[in-house]
Amino acid sequence: MEEAHFSIQNLVKKVKEELFSSSTDLYSFVSPSAYDTAWLAMISDPEQHGQPMFQQCVNWLLNNQNENGLWGESNIPTIYCLPTTLACMAAISKWDVGAENIEKGMASFHAHAANLLTKQDDGYPRWYAIVFPGMVELARNAGLEVTFSGGLKDVVENIFDERKRILEMEVDTDQYHYPPLLSYLEALPSTYTIEQERILCHVNEDGSLFQSPSATAKAYMATGNSGCLMYLTSLIQRCGYGVPPMYPVDEELMNLCMLNQLEKLGEAEHFLEEIQDTLAVVYRDYKNRVSEEIHINRLPIQMYKDSIAFRLLRIHGYHVSPWNFCWFLRHNDIQIHIEDNYEHFMSCIISIYRATEVRFAGEYELEEARSFSRKLLEKAIALSTKNNFLLYPNLKKLIGHELNFPWLARLDHLEHRRYIEADETSFLWMGKTPFYWSPYLHKDLLLQLATENYTFRQSIYKNELEMLRSWTEETGLSNMGFGREKSTYCYFAIATSCKLPYFSQIRTVIAKSAVIVTVADDFFDVEGSLEDLEELTEAVRRWNCMSLRGHGKIIFDALDNLVTDIGKVYFEQHRQNIMKYLRDLWYQAFMSWQTEARWSKSGYIPSIDEYLETGMISIAAQTMVLSAASLMNPAIPPKYMMKRDRYETLTRLLMVSTRLLNDLQSYEKEREDGKMNLVILYLKENPEADIQDSISSIENILDEKKKELLEHVLMNDVGQMSKSCKQLHLSCLKVFQMFFNNANQFDSDTALLQDIRKAIYDPLEVEVHGSKLRPLTAGHNKSKINLMSRKQGNHSHPNHGRKSLATCLIKGWYGGSKFIMPKVTFGIV
Repeated sequence: MEEAHFSIQNLVKKVKEELFSSSTDLYSFVSPSAYDTAWLAMISDPEQHGQPMFQQCVNWLLNNQNENGLWGESNIPTIYCLPTTLACMAAISKWDVGAENIEKGMASFHAHAANLLTKQDDGYPRWYAIVFPGMVELARNAGLEVTFSGGLKDVVENIFDERKRILEMEVDTDQYHYPPLLSYLEALPSTYTIEQERILCHVNEDGSLFQSPSATAKAYMATGNSGCLMYLTSLIQRCGYGVPPMYPVDEELMNLCMLNQLEKLGEAEHFLEEIQDTLAVVYRDYKNRVSEEIHINRLPIQMYKDSIAFRLLRIHGYHVSPWNFCWFLRHNDIQIHIEDNYEHFMSCIISIYRATEVRFAGEYELEEARSFSRKLLEKAIALSTKNNFLLYPNLKKLIGHELNFPWLARLDHLEHRRYIEADETSFLWMGKTPFYWSPYLHKDLLLQLATENYTFRQSIYKNELEMLRSWTEETGLSNMGFGREKSTYCYFAIATSCKLPYFSQIRTVIAKSAVIVTVADDFFDVEGSLEDLEELTEAVRRWNCMSLRGHGKIIFDALDNLVTDIGKVYFEQHRQNIMKYLRDLWYQAFMSWQTEARWSKSGYIPSIDEYLETGMISIAAQTMVLSAASLMNPAIPPKYMMKRDRYETLTRLLMVSTRLLNDLQSYEKEREDGKMNLVILYLKENPEADIQDSISSIENILDEKKKELLEHVLMNDVGQMSKSCKQLHLSCLKVFQMFFNNANQFDSDTALLQDIRKAIYDPLEVEVHGSKLRPLTAGHNKSKINLMSRKQGNHSHPNHGRKSLATCLIKGWYGGSKFIMPKVTFGIV
């Protein structure tokens, strides 16, 4: 543990030095483009006959061929790698170097071409139909034997025919297409005559042709324009000899992508100060930006930047208007343009869809943007044989994940694992080449930190889960002989949904509370007689178990131990007794369970209002969250642990949202068991409605309540709770959303086993340069895992002796530089 923590802290220090120091070069975040570098390598030096102007670009190509023999940003062969490889081989052959590289590249090109090119059942996108034939001709003109035979020959001829059709169709309508034909200048055939004046009239003030290094290189070779040369020289001086696919790049966007990457990889808690400093600058610029006309070539970048800025700023508590990134909705021509060229906008469409996840009530522009982006993402999935998914192998899976799993149903810890293992970089599709926005030169460092971080958490979670299981066995809660044994589910859910840093005690209190809630709820539902239930409820009211026996006494004793421990810690920290508040909080839950049991056993049908008044309490979300929040720093004031309608607004929103989530997925089972449920009651009060009407009505209410809750959590000036307590409410909502997202996973014995393994036991599967990363944290032993064990009898355990919660307090917390890992993990035992 100590070794792993030391390693993490060292990695954090290195990342801060390399990514956040004043000397950091933001261009190191952008991966070089072999395609564009090849075009700079082809430029001859006018002062040295037969020599390249940029010799180092030639050297870069020689040293950056992939192991598979191709060139390109992806180590996995894609259709994009084929024209890139042809361009790179043509460039180095021009200078009579790299014979071995060319031999290897030609062999790999011919080995992969048939498999890649024949997969395009739906035809080829416009960019490929222009670039691929151009590079085939370029390579052949350089003397390379690029040949195709059999069925592949027919495929390639079809691509050439498609290019001819595009050139004939667009010659007079170039301004209506994206990107314009001139941005592919280097790939256009010699038969496509372009006058120098036409080229020069499109050269930017910075000397570039559409800010494309490859097109500008060709423009310089065709015209000798000094402005183009100055642009290319500046590009090399700024970016080095492996050039990006676009220059210049937006440095603020690179900063945003860097922050986004840290959050995706689960590293943000180590860089809280740096993130806030960066976002403060972004917010100032975001707020003061003057509206201006955006050139069609900058649309993808601007939309990507605006949407990612909106999402990050809103998540971190800044007030930002949806119109800061939904401005495109006011321009019908832009929407049509995006729909017609959706392939080139795919990365910003995904980013727009993600941004709409953090929408508040009444933000109809975000609803419209969500509908617009979802329609295009679904279209992309339906046409998944298109180039995007071959170019970026994980793209189809990524879009499917975005569409099928709402943000609120995702558990942070598992999301981090998904991004780490997928090795996802931020990318921006620019038409000819994919623009990868990623800490490129620091990629291995970030991946190492993410891996160490994740594995370290696993070791903590595994230890805490074992202690929770021991507690449930000692108290007898795991051996009741009825109902659901869900200690593993309860701990897994809260551990993986909470954003670190959180005290271990918070996870433990919520998990133990959830176990008690589950057992007690089952006791009231299926096991206890009305007399048993009344006795237990009365015992909780008086907080005296003298009259209890059997299951009721086991439940009460476990609850008493938990509440007593929480009260002791709170008193030691604040010199204030909150036992009365804690006991009353739990009594409200028991009283609601008793009411529902009485309804069920007597056949009484309550009104919807009567049902919700009780059901919001019986779901017990407030009981679990407020009990744990009393131990947070700052602690939740006792006044928030009030009864019924006097709960804080945020807590009430959590209560109603979790009740609706539960009822939407459990109405069939509860109807069979003779229990009340909101879906069923709606049908009874609206006899003209069918089951789908009932579900839709409740879903609409739930959607609005979740938006209100999200605003209370994210906005610093909404409500009076601390930020940490608000986040705990959000974590609880995410747990319920995960359990009841399209199905009742909580009642399934197997639905979550794979996720539990990934979260706590299974080591990460991560490779860097073909080698697996090996975290310093102690390894895992899969053979000893029994996720759903329900052992009988007593078991020896080093922590079985009863200790007060106060003596087990962790002396530090996990996050940033203030972490001190205890030798004994906290537990209420």
